[in-house]
Amino acid sequence: MPSTKLVSPKPAIEVITDLGAEAATSTASKPKPGRSPSASACVPYRETIELGLARGRNAVAIWQDLVDQGNFTAGYQSVRRFVRHLQARSAPEPRAVIQTAPGEEAQVDYGDGPMVRDPQTGKYRRTRLFVLTLGFSRKSVRLLTFRSSSQIWAELHEKAFRRLGGSTRVLVLDNLREGVLTPDIYDAALNPLYRDVLAHYGAVAMPCRVRDPDRKGKVEAGVAHAQKTPLKGLRFENLQDAQTYLDHWEERWADTRIHGTTKRQVAAMFAEERPTLLPLPLEPFRYYQYGERTVHLDGCVEVEAAYYSAPPGWIGRRVQVQWDSHQVRLLDPRTGQLLREHLRHARGCHRIKEEDRPKRTPLTTQQLLTRAERVGSQVGALCRGMHADRGEVAVRHILGMLSLAKKYGGPTVDDACAAALEIGVCQYRFVRRYLERRPQAPLSLRQVDPLIRQLTLYRDFIQTKTEENQA
Repeated sequence: MPSTKLVSPKPAIEVITDLGAEAATSTASKPKPGRSPSASACVPYRETIELGLARGRNAVAIWQDLVDQGNFTAGYQSVRRFVRHLQARSAPEPRAVIQTAPGEEAQVDYGDGPMVRDPQTGKYRRTRLFVLTLGFSRKSVRLLTFRSSSQIWAELHEKAFRRLGGSTRVLVLDNLREGVLTPDIYDAALNPLYRDVLAHYGAVAMPCRVRDPDRKGKVEAGVAHAQKTPLKGLRFENLQDAQTYLDHWEERWADTRIHGTTKRQVAAMFAEERPTLLPLPLEPFRYYQYGERTVHLDGCVEVEAAYYSAPPGWIGRRVQVQWDSHQVRLLDPRTGQLLREHLRHARGCHRIKEEDRPKRTPLTTQQLLTRAERVGSQVGALCRGMHADRGEVAVRHILGMLSLAKKYGGPTVDDACAAALEIGVCQYRFVRRYLERRPQAPLSLRQVDPLIRQLTLYRDFIQTKTEENQA
């Protein structure tokens, strides 16, 4: 058998896979005139960029500001790299630890909930996760809902208070529309329904600064805890099953855990905090709708096709209106003072208080009959008879009877009406002719009266004046 000679393999020939890479690299690495190869185009604008970062502006906004100034010619990626470089070199600032007394503060927020099948569409949709976390014990109440509104936001607070057995004195929240209409660090405009619900439970709202989530970091952690642990990757067939699962996890795991900051069990700390919560009111809050209305020329505002009077002097001005199934309330938009409160009325009808009626507004038939009764019992009986016979046509006749009372006096007209009723004639024309043809009582002139001076006084006066003129 011939021997086999082992031959070592030849080394592979070195191959350059990209002939243009070196040339491209050398071309790209050439420094632009005016700056060193390692310097960034953003270095001359370092202070401007740092100021923008301090104000919370991102790299896109800072790049746009630099371009608008007219001197910056580099692209957005240059600013982006420089911003990352600055953020990497800057040391993180220490976070403030917010400590609250038991029963003093709670934090609320929304987050994304699990996918639940919508009963209306039959498709899975993302729910909203409402979380209320107590500041002292870190006890949380988590509730799920499909949609949100001003009333739903307030109702979730009520459910959370009743689950806890009381309410805190302060509610810290983000500047979402359901709670805050106009964000302001010093005087935020709260949603009126949300404000009144909290006042019903003895609490006040404290909105955070805009883009300052650290102020409500406890509830932020509560939202993230529920999203990452019990709800991650789960789907439910209905909202009730999802809420039941979340409540079981809350009781079994969230309340029994040892909190990372306090190093104590959440349930044990909540047992200490619960007696300090404000007691719940006897009745739940009565929800209402609200809006703004313009007072029309008739002095009324329209609420669900019914009309309610405003005080005099408000025509053409805007008022705030609150209404429910029982009442309608008109408020001064500047001070919140109650202007008028009315009972709800049917569609197309008016609620007008007597003090709000214009002076030239015609009186109602019932008001005219009441005035006739005040003139005299016979006048009132005759007017009621005319109204019973002729209906609304008799209103003019009743006005005529009241005019006769002003001209001839109430007792005289009452006697005339008694005569008309005696013969069974309930007519204004009869009473008027009766009074016109009734003989007037003769005037009796007195010869002697304390107001009449004696003739001798006039004689003596004339004689005295004559003698003075002759002298």
